[in-house]
Amino acid sequence: MPRPKCCRRIAGQPACKMFKPMGTPASAVDEVVLALDEYEAIRLADFEGLYQEEAAGRMGVSRQTFGRTIEAARRKVASALVQGLILRIDLNIGVPEAEAALLPTLRPFACAGCGHAWEEPCRTGRPDACPACGGPNVQRCGCPGPDFRSEDCASAEACCSAQSTPND
Repeated sequence: MPRPKCCRRIAGQPACKMFKPMGTPASAVDEVVLALDEYEAIRLADFEGLYQEEAAGRMGVSRQTFGRTIEAARRKVASALVQGLILRIDLNIGVPEAEAALLPTLRPFACAGCGHAWEEPCRTGRPDACPACGGPNVQRCGCPGPDFRSEDCASAEACCSAQSTPND
């Protein structure tokens, strides 16, 4: 019997959870499912450009585990691109149940017009207007919350309001 998976630190949910070839109905295409920890490995290694040692530390796993995770993730993404398959990121696969409860449930937004920052529940769509001034120039904030804030987050106060989401 294999050892149970240890908890992995995941820095928020992806902006999109499915990518589909354009012009093809979803019902006519098979899909590849990317686990949330595989998505996080790609984000750290390929998007942020971290070495495996540092990325593994951020996820709270060994470098060897991170290496296996990123290899599986890259194989799935390549398969979806080359074969024209749907790539779906499953928010529940690869994350222990206790850790899934720690994922952010709110998304931060900011108004470019008045600077007002607020949060909206996940999976409710993009707000049409700022609740403070009614302006249409609403943008998704750069980081998913104060406990997951990266070093490159421009302004903590304008970007994120208080959010009680532990990252341990």
